[in-house]
Amino acid sequence: MVKNTKIVSSSTVFEAGLAIKNGRIVGLAKEPNLPKAEKTIDACGCLTLPGVIDVHVHFREPGLTHKEDFLSGSMAAVAGGVTTVADMPNTNPPTLDPESLKVKVEKARGKSYVNIGFIGGVVRGNLDKLFLLGEAGVLGFKMFMVETLGLPLDDDCMVEAFRLVGETGKPLLVHAEDFQLIQDSTRKVREAGKKDFLAWVESRPSFAEAKAIDKVNLFSQKTGCKTHVCHVSSKAGVKTLKDAKKENSLLTCETCPHYLLLDVENVDKSSFICKITPPIRFRSDRETLWRGLLDGTIDMVASDHSPHTKKEKLCENVWEAASGFVGVETMVPLMLTQVNLGRLSLNHYVKVSSENPAKLLGFYPRKGLIQVGSDADLTIVDLKKEDKIRAERLHSKSRVTPFDGWMVKGIPVYTVVKGNVVMEKGEIVGEPKGEILLVG
Repeated sequence: MVKNTKIVSSSTVFEAGLAIKNGRIVGLAKEPNLPKAEKTIDACGCLTLPGVIDVHVHFREPGLTHKEDFLSGSMAAVAGGVTTVADMPNTNPPTLDPESLKVKVEKARGKSYVNIGFIGGVVRGNLDKLFLLGEAGVLGFKMFMVETLGLPLDDDCMVEAFRLVGETGKPLLVHAEDFQLIQDSTRKVREAGKKDFLAWVESRPSFAEAKAIDKVNLFSQKTGCKTHVCHVSSKAGVKTLKDAKKENSLLTCETCPHYLLLDVENVDKSSFICKITPPIRFRSDRETLWRGLLDGTIDMVASDHSPHTKKEKLCENVWEAASGFVGVETMVPLMLTQVNLGRLSLNHYVKVSSENPAKLLGFYPRKGLIQVGSDADLTIVDLKKEDKIRAERLHSKSRVTPFDGWMVKGIPVYTVVKGNVVMEKGEIVGEPKGEILLVG
């Protein structure tokens, strides 16, 4: 049972307690009207949010476990108030068929504190496996329009992939950057001898993102495929999406805290900790992303948690440094700080962190909402509590973050996954009993 709390949805805040049984919410009422419970959380002064859902993490298992694994990644998630994640397919082996999905499921079983589902990859050689992957239980599919899983698909293959994924009824998540434009830009930058942080930004221009989103929108409309654009990073990308969504109801998108909070003017450019794909851009991009988040153009916030070792990040030039950094543990306090600063309302935060992610993955209202019958996934937060992000305190195997030293106000104090308390006042508790989410 949770007592002495205020429950938050995307539209309301109300005082009530929660009764939980067998991983589900079975009652919402003031404490005197709730049944007796074996365990009670006194959430006095705290707010109870629907469990935060991160639709974009890279937990690196199998094959890349020197960076992260299901145990460490899931501990980072619940320490940061996240109750459900969708894990990306670019592992070793990549998740491209039912057999590789089975390997990932078995490795995660009994090791994850967080509810976890898996995204299947889309490459040139596995189009005939997409329907089988869908039946085997992936939450959706991921297409990289860049070289992450080998050479990207040509246009004919892309249209066919959109059509096939559309037939499964599951979403196609797309890393949207135009491959040829990036190749050309990168060649020019490298030939000019540039190798600093700004060279990375210059090599992946925002119009490459906008052009790719245009293509994605066209193929989504042509095939009827529910399509989600990952990690939108630019002013040009937001404008393209805003226009596209006027005529395409199948299109959703996400951005990330690092694009909302960082720009080339305020990051440390002396190292490559902030190198990520797409790159962190300029203040005008950051400001436009905020407008897009507030007006509904951007549907949700995800972390793109992509851990690397310090050795892989701290290189002498930008071309050698790995792209990505951890984010699943810092995402909630960073965004709650913005709530405290008045950048967005708490209700809107619930919409972009819980409700809309649950809808994308097909779990709403089982998840993303606190009501009788919903899963007891809860993120209980103290909006008044302050802390400082410290890299050495993170639970990920990788402790490389551009937010080291940032003050935050608004801290998750309990994380409840399927009725089990797995984080209490910053400490991981209990056993890794997160649900493996397979949707056939």
